[in-house]
Amino acid sequence: MPQSFLSAVHLFFFDDDLTLLSLRENTGYMDGYYSVIAGHIEPGETVVQAAAREAFEEAGVVIVPKDTEVVGVMHRRDGDERIDFFVRVHAWVGEPHNLEPDKCADLDWFHLDALPDNIVPYVFRALLNYKNNRWFDEFGWVE
Repeated sequence: MPQSFLSAVHLFFFDDDLTLLSLRENTGYMDGYYSVIAGHIEPGETVVQAAAREAFEEAGVVIVPKDTEVVGVMHRRDGDERIDFFVRVHAWVGEPHNLEPDKCADLDWFHLDALPDNIVPYVFRALLNYKNNRWFDEFGWVE
């Protein structure tokens, strides 16, 4: 029987040494923790198309494929198995603002070297991976 994984895209927005984080609320997963703009990849949608859709839906900014770069992949186990794609957004149109106040209590910029303590663990690791040029990782498996 073929195995399928949930797939998600996570967006890394940087402004100099700042990164954009959203505080999860009323989602049922890691509420009260910061993450990045992210969402599931819909059937028939590419990673970059999902990134553009999520950027617009959650933060009201427009991104185009030429201004994105996949900078990491994570095979993650967190109850179920997932494949996460991490996309660096090099340029966007508009000022990021919170378009999902029912799911996001805060959308703000944080210094990459001084991230909040309450950050989703696999997202924290993905940001460290990005800083260390580590493109692939496995997270949540018994080591």
